[in-house]
Amino acid sequence: MLIAADKFKGSLTAVEVAEHVTAGLRRVVPDLDVAAVPVADGGDGTTQAALAAGFAPHRVQVTGPTGAPVTATFALREDGTAVVEMAEASGLQHLPGGAFAPLTATTYGTGELLLAALDAGATTIVFGVGGSATTDGGAGMLAALGARFLDAEGAPVAPGGGPLRDLATADLSGLDPRLAKTEIVLASDVDNPLTGPKGAPAVYGPQKGAGPDDVATLDAALAHYAEVLERTVGPKAAEYALAPGAGAAGGIGYGALVALDAAFRPGIEVMLDVLGFAPALAEATFVITGEGSLDEQTLHGKAPAGVAAAARAAGLDVVAVCGRLQLPQEALSRAGIQRAYALTDLESDPARCMAEAGPLLERAAESLARDFLV
Repeated sequence: MLIAADKFKGSLTAVEVAEHVTAGLRRVVPDLDVAAVPVADGGDGTTQAALAAGFAPHRVQVTGPTGAPVTATFALREDGTAVVEMAEASGLQHLPGGAFAPLTATTYGTGELLLAALDAGATTIVFGVGGSATTDGGAGMLAALGARFLDAEGAPVAPGGGPLRDLATADLSGLDPRLAKTEIVLASDVDNPLTGPKGAPAVYGPQKGAGPDDVATLDAALAHYAEVLERTVGPKAAEYALAPGAGAAGGIGYGALVALDAAFRPGIEVMLDVLGFAPALAEATFVITGEGSLDEQTLHGKAPAGVAAAARAAGLDVVAVCGRLQLPQEALSRAGIQRAYALTDLESDPARCMAEAGPLLERAAESLARDFLV
């Protein structure tokens, strides 16, 4: 039995999900052989999944999204592969008091986290992006890595996406030279462009506190940012603004693509490779996946869809556990998931479901075991 589930956001880490599912299964089948590969899709929780797979933790103090210091962790393997999760430095969880800062939140700390990975000897960086508090196109990140973004008076533009409207010149010549020798993989489940109706401000800005006027300001500022970078690096800047992944995490994907020569890959594909999923799958006869909410987004590159696709290709049955289920059985079947067990089927109150997720998940796993293993 292979458990390859993502976190239940706000309730359980991916490691805890595996532990509770294992406990429930073994109440029904005490001698069941269970293996676990906690997974993530590049968003928040990616570093924890890497640590569970044996990577070593490295903790550093960096600049949070509003300028206050925060402690962030990246994961490093002995072969020089690092997993850097931008949410560790610039995520929504680091907003003081949960107060949004849609125009001024910065990714500067993410750049500091990348520098720390380089200092620790990373030669390949899996850069997981998602859960950001920011919409600055990665300008803060690049500034921390040595780039200069100046206004018409030659002064550095202020942090955040909004001030990019004042950008006059961009100088990338000071980027850390180690970056040119480092393979950077942009791991994301987001394929949005930088700007426009499907761009980062329009689609994700409201989640970060941006009202309609803020969205318009950010969209115009990021479009201007791309125009200035086009004058600096040439036509590729305009091409990358339209590329899949450019709009990831408030446009940090764009910054990584245009200035760090990052290669975009679907986050779950990258993470399954990094976490050693294929060898574990080869030993399995049955697979359990899951995440907090199985919904329409799950079908578009989230962890359970990636796990199910790989397991189905290997000819294995897949079932899922989740906090809530918002997909019909037909959609689950198309994704390769035979059945899903939702905690809300056991407890209808969402607040109690979140608070008692562990025990409820064990009960769901007991039902799963009775249905499929006995």
